[in-house]
Amino acid sequence: MPTNPVLTRAHALWEDLAAAPVSFSSSDAVDVAVSPRAMICPQGWAGFIVLQGRAIVTAPSASAVAAIRAAMAELSVEDLVDPEILGRVLLLAEVLGPATLAYLDERDFNAAPRGSVPVDRISAEHPDLRRLEVLAGKDESEESGLREITSPAFAIRVDGEVVAAAGYRTWPSQTAHMSVLTAPENRGQGLARLTGSTAVAHALEAGLLPQWRARAPQSQRVALALGFRELGAQLSVRLS
Repeated sequence: MPTNPVLTRAHALWEDLAAAPVSFSSSDAVDVAVSPRAMICPQGWAGFIVLQGRAIVTAPSASAVAAIRAAMAELSVEDLVDPEILGRVLLLAEVLGPATLAYLDERDFNAAPRGSVPVDRISAEHPDLRRLEVLAGKDESEESGLREITSPAFAIRVDGEVVAAAGYRTWPSQTAHMSVLTAPENRGQGLARLTGSTAVAHALEAGLLPQWRARAPQSQRVALALGFRELGAQLSVRLS
């Protein structure tokens, strides 16, 4: 069983989202189960969560579970979230990810210095956030998940316009799933770190476990600067 409290909480989250009797503390390094209602991947897909050398996997059918178990004989745990390697032993029709999974607690948190840049607290439904999504573009806005946050939004304005914002969506197991978005022309100025830091502080004050899921290297660098520790990765696949 893990002794790291952050890892323990991350395990509890993904076991809950698996909606099946799978566990990172299983006798096998990889625990696989049928779970048509799993929330670790889109419906009808297979979901792979790897955390510190252990994995849980859900699949939509018994035949999919059998195919995954057969493929596992040729793979390491880490290979399960590498689509290129996984694709050599399974027929993959579509892939989402991989995305790194990073977490922190109060001891890890490296808050960004405020300096002279004010961060406004606004409603998650504020129309200025929707304008920021337009500036960032559909793909990056959807990837950020800013539209789904349940916390307040923490925003930075330039000439009255929101150019960066962050917040989080409350997930099961008292988890705060972080969302950060910056307008393209304002990137590289430390705004994501500043808004993200404010959102992380708000989550920690509420007793939540901040989770930073990222595919883009830039997002991963922001997380590391704030003290997040990468504990694993997530991959979702639709089997052919």
